[in-house]
Amino acid sequence: MMTENELNLLAAYMVDTHGRKAIQYADSAVQELEYIGENLRADAWRSLRGVVLEMVEGRRSKAGHALH
Repeated sequence: MMTENELNLLAAYMVDTHGRKAIQYADSAVQELEYIGENLRADAWRSLRGVVLEMVEGRRSKAGHALH
């Protein structure tokens, strides 16, 4: 499993590279991994999606800090 810092770094990279579309990429990865029975990896992508969503919506900084 990834650490919180690793999740933040990866999410920030995805947001910088893909913007809001990063959410769709994460959703697609979850669906594909569930389809092939890779539930642990799908859970990791779900966690990543949550962090990406918080960054896109301005609730988390790219450094991982909660924004108010």
